[in-house]
Amino acid sequence: MTSSDYSSIGLRSGLEIHQQLDTEKKLFCRCPVLPYSQSFNAEILRHMRPTLSELGEYDGTALMEFKTKKEIIYQINKDTVCTYEMDDTPPFELNLQALDIALEITMLLNCKLISELHIQRKQYLDGSIPAGFQRTTILGVDGWIPYGDRRIGIIQLGLEEDACREVSDKGHDRVYLTDRLGIPLIETVTAPEMVTPHEVAEVAVILSNLARASGKVRRGIGAARQDVNVSVKGGQRVEIKGVSRIPTIPLLVHNEAFRQVMLLSIKSELSKRGITDSSFESSSFNITETLADTQYKPVAEAIKSGLELHAVVLRGYRGILSTVTQPGQTFASEISDRVRVIACLDRLPNITHSDSGGENFSDSEWERIMKSTGTFENDSVVVVWGTGQDLSTAVSEITIRAREAIDGVCNETRQSFPDGTNGFERILPGPNRMYPDTDLPPLAITVEHMERISSALPERPWHRAERYIAAGVPEESARQMSISMLRDHFDRAVKETPYASDVLMHFFLSTLSHLSKRGKAPDLSDDVVIFSLAEAGRRSLPIDAVAHILENMRGSEFKDISLVADKIEMPDLNTLGEAVEQILSGIESKDSEHDVLKRFITGRIRHRYDGLINGKEVSELVHSMVL
Repeated sequence: MTSSDYSSIGLRSGLEIHQQLDTEKKLFCRCPVLPYSQSFNAEILRHMRPTLSELGEYDGTALMEFKTKKEIIYQINKDTVCTYEMDDTPPFELNLQALDIALEITMLLNCKLISELHIQRKQYLDGSIPAGFQRTTILGVDGWIPYGDRRIGIIQLGLEEDACREVSDKGHDRVYLTDRLGIPLIETVTAPEMVTPHEVAEVAVILSNLARASGKVRRGIGAARQDVNVSVKGGQRVEIKGVSRIPTIPLLVHNEAFRQVMLLSIKSELSKRGITDSSFESSSFNITETLADTQYKPVAEAIKSGLELHAVVLRGYRGILSTVTQPGQTFASEISDRVRVIACLDRLPNITHSDSGGENFSDSEWERIMKSTGTFENDSVVVVWGTGQDLSTAVSEITIRAREAIDGVCNETRQSFPDGTNGFERILPGPNRMYPDTDLPPLAITVEHMERISSALPERPWHRAERYIAAGVPEESARQMSISMLRDHFDRAVKETPYASDVLMHFFLSTLSHLSKRGKAPDLSDDVVIFSLAEAGRRSLPIDAVAHILENMRGSEFKDISLVADKIEMPDLNTLGEAVEQILSGIESKDSEHDVLKRFITGRIRHRYDGLINGKEVSELVHSMVL
């Protein structure tokens, strides 16, 4: 695919990036923020139900979640949860440490700051928040970040509390761990200005780097998550939730874009057939007795265990259900997802249909189904199995999803899968799920508060990278150092030592990391590293000698750095030449491959004078002597 290909379908995409802040306490209580844990001391069972908005309306997502009739089980660890998280105690005042960090990142995004914070409640009936709502507030709007030769708009940045971690979701039971609940979280929302899948990933990297550059965000699995919004010309905004890895974004965006293209082609085909919202026809039938002797294993097992079998006839839909929408998925997959999520019939396969090939009912069984349901040649039949209310909900959802195909693309929130495809999660929430929080008063952000934050803003990573590149550092190294935890130490070393920027860059990004992984230089302070560089530079030692100094500084006093540096004797070329000749004389057979012999000798020399010689110079010397 090329940029013009994506332009031809009108691809537009935006991001909602969620990033946990590195605070000591949670956002609206004083529970500590601790590492995730699987252990828990108690369980609480709850059922969720929708409530009316301030305008007397229900949110569509809340109504959808209510259909699922889920039992929500919370696994609680007393070390990380109090009565606030269980909605049994009013919220504490907003965590000011979290507010300062969030304001700093808001300013780095060039946003216009809000002068007064108003806490809102955002309904979540999936059970991920025990209260049924998340407390959230907006800190800034109308910002931007640079991207190539243009700017990507930042619609807003919000501060909110994180939700629970899902443990399992089977049938009508959903289990959550609460250790993540309430951790301060910022949500950065970009404008839908990315027009290729790779642009989305590249912008996500920029925003991730910006958050990391603050040095005040949490790292590790689950600390950052991306929601990706995708639409095409004629389609609707679809949100792909919980994308944990940025490299997976391009394939997710690509597949979702063409899923919408295929849904629009289905819409066009239904229009050609004269099927509109007013002419749509469907009907359902109990066909359990009709197929009591079926050999199709999933259905035979279902009937044997007491489940009923229902057929939903979709008039005029012949061939629609087998239309491919994503790799390995068809429009029937869209229906199956709704049945799985909303009716909780999550044992797959949960449906089959008359357009499908492969293992299925036999031709004679399909003939019986067609006859008993009055199905015509141009119709499709979806067969589903279950019991009671679940089966009734499934039949209803099959009809609803088939009817929605008339309009093309649905506003949905979808779940990302590791293979780059996605599946239905819930109806896209609307504005009716937001309403003011009555437990917390407005909070003014004073001019003095803003000035205190802005006066200590860290350098934006793209500005820092540009500065490094101008100093002669390779572009990729400059990008890495701009977000490294060592960036300020690198800047200090540039000022306080005689080594060139590119040489220091390699030392900080490579040599120090290598020493740490080998356990050669543990527990060394930043001052020790800078002072070692300065002492080596004062003696005109190559920077490789600093590694030797640091290795010999383990457990030593800070004042001993000068003594260690004084004892270093750098081998001259004559000494190295004699060492090469000594190694050569000890090799009985010199018939080995030329390059292999050179690598062997070079390795021996570097090991003997570890940290005291320049690897390039040794390689050139060995090459000249082994010719």
